[in-house]
Amino acid sequence: MLDAVSLDQLRTFIAAVDEGSFSAASRKLLRSQSVVSETISNLEDQIGVRLFDRSGRCPKLTPAGLAILGDARSTITGVDLLKARAKGMSAGLEPELSAVIDVFYPIDAITQVAKEFRQKYPGVALRIYVEALGGAIKPVLDGRCSIGVIGSLPVIPDTLTYERLPGITFLMVAARDHALTSYRGKIPKEVLGKHTQIVLTDRSELSSGREFGVMSPTVWRLADLFAKHHFLLNGLGWGGMPLHAVRKDLEEGRLSVLPIEDVPPDGLILAMSAVWQTKSPPGPAGRWFIDRLKQIPVETGKVPKPPVTRKKARRFAKT
Repeated sequence: MLDAVSLDQLRTFIAAVDEGSFSAASRKLLRSQSVVSETISNLEDQIGVRLFDRSGRCPKLTPAGLAILGDARSTITGVDLLKARAKGMSAGLEPELSAVIDVFYPIDAITQVAKEFRQKYPGVALRIYVEALGGAIKPVLDGRCSIGVIGSLPVIPDTLTYERLPGITFLMVAARDHALTSYRGKIPKEVLGKHTQIVLTDRSELSSGREFGVMSPTVWRLADLFAKHHFLLNGLGWGGMPLHAVRKDLEEGRLSVLPIEDVPPDGLILAMSAVWQTKSPPGPAGRWFIDRLKQIPVETGKVPKPPVTRKKARRFAKT
């Protein structure tokens, strides 16, 4: 008898729970109350479980009904996703979108787009990877990801097509008590070279033998931006970070911007691009994903000033 359970029965059961009564469910489903009651009774007979206690004025869920409710919702959700995916595929919509994102790109922007993506394309599975340097482009080259958001490689392979996205502000920073923060004036590169630089390492081989932004012979290499951030906060070296990742640290004085020779005071703009294999352009969902990223402004502009400490306030009062 369990094989005879229908989606209509499950939807009617869920409607009765959500609306609070059989009569309210009948109004929502545009059916008579007797049809709703009969449908649920037939479901109870088929599964051999009482879903509602009808001894009171209004039927109430039994403990068994409460347990079955979760399964019913999961079943209906799964069927709805199947139907949405099949409808999308018949219209040329890709069944899955896989994207690899450069670790420097603002995660808040990706999260916002992902939320909207789920609403717009409920039948398209979304996979997101976050990588650095060559790791953000290799999954596109080898076909594991359909699109990539990159910003760390100066040369994009000829097999890929790219579109520019809004750039991000990139700053050189160190902990507030690091020796470099007490240097007066612009810091020459030979002075930077006397201190440990914290850099991200490339887990792919695409940048083998090349260095990007390395100015010190003493380097600690980390494969994770989160780890790099904490190393910088703890004074273990200096290094570059995207503004959106360290804004609060700058505002609250935990990190300071290093005024480096030949670097603008408000930092560098790191160009970002969306890329894909030229022979496999993005489908409707991928195209929407890229276009939506273009519309979301990322954080650029003036670097926040650190808070004025008592020591600084006394010094300013004397001038």
